[in-house]
Amino acid sequence: MNDETRCVISPPVETDGFDSLGVPIYRASTIPFPDAESYDTRHLRGDEGYSYGLSGTPTTRALERKITALEQGVRTFLVPSGQAAISIAILSFIAAGDRILIADTVYPPLRDFAVRDLAKFGVDVVFYDPTAPEEVERLITDRTRIVWAESPGSTTMEMQDIARISEIAHRHGALVGCDNTWATPLNFKPLAHGADIVVEALTKYFSGHSDVLMGSITLRDAGAARTVKDTLSRLGVGVSPDDCSLVLRGMETMAVRLRHAAQVARDLVDWIAGQPTVAEILYPPLPASPGHALWRRDFRGGSGVFSIVFKPEAVPHVHAALDTLKVFAIGASWGGTRSLVAPMRVRQFRTARPWTGDDLVLRISVGMEAASDLMEDLSRFFDCLNGRSAPGPEAQSGA
Repeated sequence: MNDETRCVISPPVETDGFDSLGVPIYRASTIPFPDAESYDTRHLRGDEGYSYGLSGTPTTRALERKITALEQGVRTFLVPSGQAAISIAILSFIAAGDRILIADTVYPPLRDFAVRDLAKFGVDVVFYDPTAPEEVERLITDRTRIVWAESPGSTTMEMQDIARISEIAHRHGALVGCDNTWATPLNFKPLAHGADIVVEALTKYFSGHSDVLMGSITLRDAGAARTVKDTLSRLGVGVSPDDCSLVLRGMETMAVRLRHAAQVARDLVDWIAGQPTVAEILYPPLPASPGHALWRRDFRGGSGVFSIVFKPEAVPHVHAALDTLKVFAIGASWGGTRSLVAPMRVRQFRTARPWTGDDLVLRISVGMEAASDLMEDLSRFFDCLNGRSAPGPEAQSGA
């Protein structure tokens, strides 16, 4: 064998006796076959067989199976982002002339996808009040293929009765999909409550370090899983095994990180509630939350994500006060080690359930920092906000 060829062909290496606690990274586009007959009959390898890197490697399979076990489903597929998980899950089961019901409080990019793309493809898109299962009963028809839920809702944290919605949908022959990113399967398992599809933005708590983008689609039914697999194959969608290894590593500490974030969030929420510029805190674990009864019934724990609604006089000063933060970063997403704040505008994303609070809502994601440092940082924020929002001497005297 010539040296040029030796540079290309690697010798077989014995792996017996070597094991690792971490899942190895298997990179491949081409997967070689031992003979021509094996290649010609590669379709016989089954849904999880290896034939080309796009459809998976041992690294991606390890992550898929780990998520499937947590979700209590039959099969999981990995896609490049949480939004990709939502859009591909929906596209797999809907066609022109079908109807889809979408909770009014979903992740805004899903609303954009529904209004711009699903409607363009001839799908009847209807938004419903997430807190009113009876509205699902009223709006559902024999053309309804999917009822999409997100509990709690994006930014404003409305809870949904997934079991009740699933009963209604199934009675009319529709599937139920649920975005479970806030809770993760550690705290809520939509499939166990009747949903057919659950998606997660693995970008957030699963990976946990704000350095990878990925989403997952988990199915309750094997036939539905094959439908999603075929859609992914036709669209040519896959993920990097290197990214999968980062999510696998992040998952090992997810339970610890989520518990820390939820506990610190609960402590911060109690303190924030006493601030004079705060009108409302949106967080289902709070006993006063409108969705608390559903959260307590169905969920095993809380998340580190909550939102704040400010009193009208404080709203014009929120941006300036945010600039005083030193520990919290200002940015999108959540679930990483770094605590984040994101000023969100919500009114434009509501049509079925009008938002009656101020348009600006501040979403907070608690990370892994010490609670005392986060409290000090928020104290700096509220000192600025409260000072700027306080009435001047003339207003106080009534002059």
